[in-house]
Amino acid sequence: MQVTISDARLRQAAAGGPAAFLQVVTDAIKATAGGELNADTMSQLSAPQTTLWAYDVLREEVMQGGFVQLIHNGWGPFFFRNPFAKLLRQWGLNELGKLIYSARELYFRDGERIEADCTDDEFMALYEQFPDFEHLDDDYIDGEENYTAALAQYVDEHLTDFVEIV
Repeated sequence: MQVTISDARLRQAAAGGPAAFLQVVTDAIKATAGGELNADTMSQLSAPQTTLWAYDVLREEVMQGGFVQLIHNGWGPFFFRNPFAKLLRQWGLNELGKLIYSARELYFRDGERIEADCTDDEFMALYEQFPDFEHLDDDYIDGEENYTAALAQYVDEHLTDFVEIV
């Protein structure tokens, strides 16, 4: 899928910092693909485009509610049964890749119980039932700024893998 973005818009976003730059690129991918990351859109996107969009999902979910929320909201198979962590490591985000691999181990141990339908109160209790995710949440939050900056640098250096500049 060909995603286009103006050079002026990229420059403006880059002036706003790494997160703003990534958001503009990710938003262009989302808009072109119809706004929903699913099997249909993934088949139309390149692996780099899908991975960048996935990082946006990861960042939002973990920053809001941690890995338990990410898994409960149905993203566990996407992140932990696919080569997401491997791609991050290939892109130079080794620490984030290691973090995802650590979460993956816990997902395979506890994911089925976390993914189960539950009430809001039962969902909140999941955090107490699965405390092993807490240190991973903290590690992600502590490193998020660095992960985002490293990813922005990678995207900038490989921009044509993500978008066409017009």
